[in-house]
Amino acid sequence: MEIKGKEKIIIERNTEGVPKVIVKNETDLYFGMGYCHAMDRGIQMMLMRILGQGRGSEYLDSNDEMLEIDKFFRQMDWNNHINSEIAKFTNSEMEQLHAYCEGVNLHFSKSKPWELKILLGYKKFDWEIEDIILMSRMAGFLTLAQSQGETERLFIEMVQNGATKEMLNELFPNILDNYDEEIIKKIKLKDKIVPDAVKWNSIINPMMASNNWVLSGKKTKSNSPILSNDPHLEINRLPPVWYEISFELGEKAAYTATMPGISSLLIGRNKNLAWGATYTFMDAIDSWIEDCKGGKYLKDEKWHFFRERKEKVKRKNKTDVELTFFENEHGVLVGDPFEDGYYLTTLWSGKFGGARSIKSGLNLWNAAD
Repeated sequence: MEIKGKEKIIIERNTEGVPKVIVKNETDLYFGMGYCHAMDRGIQMMLMRILGQGRGSEYLDSNDEMLEIDKFFRQMDWNNHINSEIAKFTNSEMEQLHAYCEGVNLHFSKSKPWELKILLGYKKFDWEIEDIILMSRMAGFLTLAQSQGETERLFIEMVQNGATKEMLNELFPNILDNYDEEIIKKIKLKDKIVPDAVKWNSIINPMMASNNWVLSGKKTKSNSPILSNDPHLEINRLPPVWYEISFELGEKAAYTATMPGISSLLIGRNKNLAWGATYTFMDAIDSWIEDCKGGKYLKDEKWHFFRERKEKVKRKNKTDVELTFFENEHGVLVGDPFEDGYYLTTLWSGKFGGARSIKSGLNLWNAAD
């Protein structure tokens, strides 16, 4: 197959169906990547964007379950604070990002996912740099940083259900110090991470993990080191998280695993080195206990107003739903401050990020050592 970017781009496939993008300049590498992502995973990209924007009730299904999903994504607010991230890209990086989007949009101009176009009447088939940043935020939080937040919420539930400090120290050794059991028991949790009706022996999820290791070249037949990487993001589903694709530009080449919608060579190898990705389970989420009364929160012995963020969720063939989120310097409140009590405000460090990760991903093509 041939397509036209800045110059001619050739797309071939091996016997396993993995595309190879052969280009004459680096910008077209990203054009070809975007074209392939849209060709093979267009519906995946569109659905992820719809969900990330909290618009599933508007475009997909207006049932109550979808409304709860929209509320979650609106609360996370990942579709905002993006212009400041775009301003961090250099001119050459912007050219590459625009090329990726142009590749996506070229394919959508030829063929749109029929499930969205015909069955649901969806019309917004384009891709923009804002969407790349949104995807990077979603990829960084869902099942990764999310696991920390869920573990901390589970800890609160265990305290509130009578788990002793001795018991909890066995589960969380050397990290609890002297927590305030009395105030933790007062926290009002809007939704439980583990509902009372869950039967642990039948519903418990498999363990999450992430790892990589390197075998020294002194122990290999080729005398070169071998990198093994297992990021534990599911490949055993349709569609899988990862998308394999290779690139060739003159003497340079790379075989990579990418994520549809994101213009980065996330995992892979070139002629000089291999690189992997693993999640370090760093402390990326903070929650604060807020004493709320009459729509305010107590800080430094004074009562302060929350900032109110209004959101409207449109629903297919149903009345729109108005949402109000209460925010302060600690994050988004999970609860109603007009109902007196103790609630959590929570903030994820990646809410205002995206550019740094994408810039690093663009640099990997030229990594040499």
